[in-house]
Amino acid sequence: AVAEMLASGTTTFADMYYYESDVAASVDRAGLRGVLGETWLDFPAPGHKDLEESKKVTRAFLEKWKGHPRVTAAIAPHAPYTVSDKTFERIRVLAEQLDLPIHMHIHETAHEIDESIARHGVRPLARLTGLGLVGPSLIGVHAVHLNPDEIELLARHDCSIVHCPSSNLKLASGIAPVAALKRAGVRVALGTDGAASNNRLDLLEEMRLAALLGKCASGDAAALPAHDSLRMATLDGAAALGLARQIGSIERGKLADMIAVDLGGWITSPCYDPASHLVYV
Repeated sequence: AVAEMLASGTTTFADMYYYESDVAASVDRAGLRGVLGETWLDFPAPGHKDLEESKKVTRAFLEKWKGHPRVTAAIAPHAPYTVSDKTFERIRVLAEQLDLPIHMHIHETAHEIDESIARHGVRPLARLTGLGLVGPSLIGVHAVHLNPDEIELLARHDCSIVHCPSSNLKLASGIAPVAALKRAGVRVALGTDGAASNNRLDLLEEMRLAALLGKCASGDAAALPAHDSLRMATLDGAAALGLARQIGSIERGKLADMIAVDLGGWITSPCYDPASHLVYV
């Protein structure tokens, strides 16, 4: 996965899953940056037989990688439909105590929203708001099924959304309302999701797909132009991960996490607009 991301120009990524200390070791060896969070669930999972073990594994990860220049810790509840209110309360306290970003899948499918209404009487984002989890530290992945009030809520609380277009299509989750999110001022970054729900960890492909889907879904060919898609993959990604002061743009004082793209081949000639070529070609 790390090799594939490097080959398509990714210098920094966020990941939630199991054995994140091993992921961090790969990040360390390869020279990437990673914002990594061990997944919390309310049932046994690899490396976690219960909630107490999840806490233990998370704290061990924090201790092992604290101060590493390219590994940042996050706390990663899987999703509202797999995490109880009690667990969310512990996550909120831990995130506040240690100043950790909260990386979580939200509103990925219509089914999970129906299930939340049946079990809790509210949609997932309303439930998370009541639990104190909606705020600048929230990195909400997918966010496919949102109503206008939820988009406004995300903007008001300065949340970050990660759009994963290929994964949403492969799993038939739907098309996220990215143009509406951006109009409302919500920070939208770009992701691939994992290999199991995408097969390719190629951010260049995601830039192109995000731009095309944004136009089709909104019925506006001017929606999500190339520069917007490029920003989602760079500046907005860095900001979503809390790294905007370090990376994401070429500025004095920032780290030189840069790639070079050769636009001199026949397939990219003539080059009228480098950003357009980068996204569409």
